[in-house]
Amino acid sequence: MSAPLFELPIGACNKQPGGTLTCTEPQDKVYLLTWNSPPDNRLTTPFCKALLAALDILEYGGYAPGVVVTTSSIAKNYSNGFDLEHTLSNKDVFFPFFYNLWVRFLTYPMPTVALMNGHCYAAGLMLAMAHDYRLAPTPRGFFCLPELTYGLPLTPAMVAIFRHKIGPTALRDLTLEAAQLTGQQVVDMGVADGLAAGPLRFKADGNRAADRVEFGKVWYEQWKAGKAKL
Repeated sequence: MSAPLFELPIGACNKQPGGTLTCTEPQDKVYLLTWNSPPDNRLTTPFCKALLAALDILEYGGYAPGVVVTTSSIAKNYSNGFDLEHTLSNKDVFFPFFYNLWVRFLTYPMPTVALMNGHCYAAGLMLAMAHDYRLAPTPRGFFCLPELTYGLPLTPAMVAIFRHKIGPTALRDLTLEAAQLTGQQVVDMGVADGLAAGPLRFKADGNRAADRVEFGKVWYEQWKAGKAKL
């Protein structure tokens, strides 16, 4: 395990005790952001703030352009979605941070990979969709948009993030059936780009990410040129 480049706190929120977000560089110019917010990495305002801060540090902190990978140190869960009590009682505070996090990933000047090592539900899956690439776990780990079962409508922005990334049939199956899907199923649907198997998953998939480092350099230079024109 490589030494951390930096570590940020994830503040406690509602019933969530908080945790940490740690950045390491397991391979040259492959930046691994690992969150640990027990019990299941619920997305709260402090969680979003910590992840936004980590992305800022990697972009503006003097690090060379590379590939950014997100994952969880909690083997069972990548993210189990919203803390509904916090989200519903703090909509005006939470959603600006949550949507800004999507925008940050969608426009980030380095390729991003969601290494989904465990269950990925609801808002956790939405966050993964904002990445450029997604790797699903196997043989364990399920994916689901369960909002239908709770009578919670998807907002236009939530529908848009999926419509932007996947085809209409996959969108229909995700949103209208609320089924628990395996890693292989979400790969077959086009929701994820491939499978990441077992405890050694990062070694193999880190190699794949490392192959994109040169691509990341070109990406970054093109992004800077485009930003300068704006």
